[in-house]
Amino acid sequence: MRSFDEIFEIAAARKGGAEALEAMLSTPVPAADVAAIPDDRWLAAMTRGVFQAGFNWKVVENMWPGFEAAFDGFDVGRCAMLNDEDFERLVSDTRIIRNGAKIRSVQENAVFVQQLAAEYGSAGKAIAGWPSTDFIGLMDLLKKRGSRLGGTTGQYLLRSQGKDSFILTQSVTARLIAEGVIDKPATSKKALADVQAAFNTWIQQSGR
Repeated sequence: MRSFDEIFEIAAARKGGAEALEAMLSTPVPAADVAAIPDDRWLAAMTRGVFQAGFNWKVVENMWPGFEAAFDGFDVGRCAMLNDEDFERLVSDTRIIRNGAKIRSVQENAVFVQQLAAEYGSAGKAIAGWPSTDFIGLMDLLKKRGSRLGGTTGQYLLRSQGKDSFILTQSVTARLIAEGVIDKPATSKKALADVQAAFNTWIQQSGR
């Protein structure tokens, strides 16, 4: 497995130099800022991620004011209490994308956010305090306890909120395979643990 600096040089050569590459990279926000994100904004971000998955992101973006209105600003308590009559109303609401399973995930993720708040003080505190050296553990939490938050949906969610994270995109997976970390897209616990170990090495080498 190549060092971080060697991989950085490969990427820089492909992207027009180190300065151009750095300009493309996102920077995690301070943990305190992640912890301060209100629970309703976590539920909103979860919902955006779920509806964007397998769909045109621009369409979701354009309709987002309608989502905010339809789900009462993603008030966690209200969304957690959505009932069958609410679902019947929402599945006919033209302000949002009328996908029944994804609409139901809003209620399920509201309950998830409530659980995190009960356990950690808030969803933001739970996620901000999760160590980057166990990012796959956080991914597993979202997959098992959240609704439709597995895979890259959860990874993009965390990145969008500023959490220090990696996203196993096609290109990242290709590099992990090229470095001998995995031999195919990481789905098993062992493969994900190997990915985490590789990133932990690069964290130590780079200080990033």
